[in-house]
Amino acid sequence: MLLHNGTRLGNPWAMKTTLYGIKNCDTMKKARSWLESHGIDYEFHDYKVEGIERARLESWLNVAGWETLLNRAGTTFRRLPDDAQANIDERKALRLMLEQPSMIRRPVLERGRTLLVGFSPEKYSALAK
Repeated sequence: MLLHNGTRLGNPWAMKTTLYGIKNCDTMKKARSWLESHGIDYEFHDYKVEGIERARLESWLNVAGWETLLNRAGTTFRRLPDDAQANIDERKALRLMLEQPSMIRRPVLERGRTLLVGFSPEKYSALAK
């Protein structure tokens, strides 16, 4: 298992994999396709439809940090008024992501104690080794 910080702990695919994101996001489609082409079973959680639990988001913040999780490049964030975009700290980022989960960077892959934010074939391939 590869933790966000690069620490390995056993076989990452021996446990349940959950992929979090938004169904129609292009990056999500790439991640889903990669998992499927590598025969990795996963559950998909559309947090735009299903929302995201505060406790889960807080645990992600503890592992990856709010700067990694908050998608400042996305349309939802860019449409915020200037005052909402200013002076962001962890508390404000948490509130924004809970109110509008589409501001969470995608995808988020959760596998036991493994958490990957964003997608790249290299990052996912490292897990399968």
